[in-house]
Amino acid sequence: MNRLLLACMLLCSWVSSLQAEAPQRPSFLIIFIDDMGYGDLGCYGGELARTPNIDQLAIDGTRFTSFYAQTVCGPSRGALMTGRYPHRIGGGWTTNAEETTVAEILKQAGYATGCVGKWDMSKRKYQEDLVPNSQGFDYYWGPLGANDGGQVTIWDNRDELETTSDMASLTRRYTDKSIAFLEQHQHEPFFLYLAHTMMHVVIDASPSFRDKTGNGLYADTLEELDAEVGRLLTRLDELGLRENTLVLFTSDNGPWSNDHQRQRAKNAKHVAWTAGPEIPWGSAKPLRGAKGTTWEGGIRVPGLLRWPGHVPAGRESDAIISTLDVLPTFAALAAAEDYIPGERTLDGVNQTELFLGDSQSGNRDSFLYYDGPQLQAVRKNQWKLRLPNLKITRNWTELDRGSQDTELYDLVNDIGEQVNLANEYPEQVQSLLQLAEAAQAQSELSQNN
Repeated sequence: MNRLLLACMLLCSWVSSLQAEAPQRPSFLIIFIDDMGYGDLGCYGGELARTPNIDQLAIDGTRFTSFYAQTVCGPSRGALMTGRYPHRIGGGWTTNAEETTVAEILKQAGYATGCVGKWDMSKRKYQEDLVPNSQGFDYYWGPLGANDGGQVTIWDNRDELETTSDMASLTRRYTDKSIAFLEQHQHEPFFLYLAHTMMHVVIDASPSFRDKTGNGLYADTLEELDAEVGRLLTRLDELGLRENTLVLFTSDNGPWSNDHQRQRAKNAKHVAWTAGPEIPWGSAKPLRGAKGTTWEGGIRVPGLLRWPGHVPAGRESDAIISTLDVLPTFAALAAAEDYIPGERTLDGVNQTELFLGDSQSGNRDSFLYYDGPQLQAVRKNQWKLRLPNLKITRNWTELDRGSQDTELYDLVNDIGEQVNLANEYPEQVQSLLQLAEAAQAQSELSQNN
């Protein structure tokens, strides 16, 4: 009897120790910025605006330097939500209703789910099966589309509230709604997806930030965005949620700095678009290119990750990672992998080991650069191959179209893609061409899966 009692005590002690070592399922907060450039933030070398609150995420967590999104707004959001390349899920500013989002997976696992801000996955209008409340979110507040025309229409769940041209108030209002969501769900696991309208045209800052930096409206707007990120994270801390909330801060694509003429003509009525130094665009420095391209500046974006006690603090990682990886990684951390449909092809990979510092390289060594259905470039490890004879569909006059020949870049030693090494390293060209051909063949086979 004593031996049996002792065995039970040892078993209970062992189970308790395992439970103590296993991290509690985290809550998740994604802060998704629109058109923020790789070089905008102070922690990425930006100098025009002060961004101490966002920079603090890099101090408290990990700063990724090879973090990839997609080339433009709507497709980038679809990739983030589904873990699949945009051409698989609808091809543009919409998704197929049957796609499974990270919100749907987490909701099935018992998470409260909220979306605040720009949706841009339902062709910028209300479509019953494609709005956030039909795609896994319990709560939605924000515009279904972008603010290209200088106004947005706000929705509260499925109810249309108002159309406003007050761009300067959006960042604060989004933060207010996000804080209210945190307060409502502080005692349960949650997933909050905050998708800011800034820094997408037409930008603006409130009077307390306007004309304060001396570096133009973009810098003013960015400093207000940083302050509102700080307000949100402070409230997260006050609610006692800091230690078990994984925060991911990133952008949907690079800055829209290669379309000045068309955007100025289209938005001439807005003060922000007058001639002079007050250009409302971000910076991709030191990268080449900008939004709408598969140069690094169009698709490589800031990526900051914080989860105290789990994600290493003060770490810089050049591991290849993508918004595509969010769905499988969050599902793994939430013990919700069983809710991922097995019949769908995921382009994302589980990066839990990279997130937690158990791996330096993570679970991907390559990345495919699509613009729409067209594969334009491939990366493996340090090498990037830009394919020849690309079909460029955008008519932006300042678009960098490259040589249209085969171009090979060493992204470790030439992050700005300045020196084409295709002639010097033919074996690397051939290897990457084979990777591209395999990717194209696989894509054709699984186009609808």
